[in-house]
Amino acid sequence: MTITDAPRTATRPAKPLRIGPIEVDAPVVLAPMAGITNMAYRRLCREYGAGLYVCEMITSRALVERTPVSMQLIQHHESETPRSIQLYGVEPNTVAEAATILVGEDRADHIDLNFGCPVPKVTRKGGGAALPWKLDLFKDLVEKTVKAAGDVPVTVKMRKGIDADHLTYLDAARIARDAGVAAISLHARTANEHYSGHADWSAIATLKEAITDIPVLGNGDIWSAADALRMVDETGCDGVVVGRGCLGRPWLFGDLAAAFRGEDVRAMPSLGDVANAFRRHAELLVEFFGSEDHGCRDARKHVSWYFKGYPIGGDVRSALSMASSLQEIDDLLGQLDWSAPYPGADVEGPRGRAGHPKRTALPDRWLESRDVDEAFRKVLAAAELHHSGG
Repeated sequence: MTITDAPRTATRPAKPLRIGPIEVDAPVVLAPMAGITNMAYRRLCREYGAGLYVCEMITSRALVERTPVSMQLIQHHESETPRSIQLYGVEPNTVAEAATILVGEDRADHIDLNFGCPVPKVTRKGGGAALPWKLDLFKDLVEKTVKAAGDVPVTVKMRKGIDADHLTYLDAARIARDAGVAAISLHARTANEHYSGHADWSAIATLKEAITDIPVLGNGDIWSAADALRMVDETGCDGVVVGRGCLGRPWLFGDLAAAFRGEDVRAMPSLGDVANAFRRHAELLVEFFGSEDHGCRDARKHVSWYFKGYPIGGDVRSALSMASSLQEIDDLLGQLDWSAPYPGADVEGPRGRAGHPKRTALPDRWLESRDVDEAFRKVLAAAELHHSGG
């Protein structure tokens, strides 16, 4: 892959990120993304760079019930260390039981708790970004999970709040810190904003000013290594969490690792480099799913991200999006001009769907109080999702 000089933005190498007993060379975390950050993609990103790579969201109820999908998703390749798993849940005892399974069966070295998901099927049950509004429920869930995890560090990932009138991140962060979490990540948007507009990095700075004794990680609108360095410089955060910015760009983790070492290099992949990365991703997906057809079908959704801005032609792009075998992918990639250079600005910037602001789906009368009433506590178990992966 071509490496080119880039303007120096780091004045000195960054400190390693410490999450409990875990030291991560680069202060970079791969954000858990449903249907994306499975074992295959985590392995690919590791091949390019350094950081902490988190699996896609695992529903606590589904893990406790040992559903086949959940048991597959929590698998880690022998090359993955540390092993990081994100749990979702709304019932404290169930989430704690899921943590007990992960620790007792030696399946994780780090557990992250999801309080940032804005999708309706999660928030309408009081989960994800909706849950920190209920301070007693949030406190109970985090405390029980930290206790169940024992020596395995627990972190939380959250949003600013539900909307501009119902911000939760500062209260929730203080509760989480006091409960013993090892780090806090903030996606600097509200649930109502979903992924629209621009992340409010000033909220990350405010959180870092309030929480000084454990790492605070910033998330939102990191599309390049320069963005990551700028976030750290502007907010004082201890590291960054990268989600949509790495879609179709696993080499971004190499850029990030180099930037935080203070090096003046940046990957400028040719079309051949991108083709090789996509082919490797498809191969790893086939291995992960244990089925060539399943793996290649899953690779289809990554085509538009990998080849954004590259001259591959509509016919080849469409055919890659329907490929069902590695041989078919090889034949199609063989039609490309592998010497085509990095297109520059055409491949930079936002990736994935930003969407539009929308009102967050919430349980009935959720915003009337910051406490959970007894009636809702009785239905918490039934409110748990029974499937993993978002």
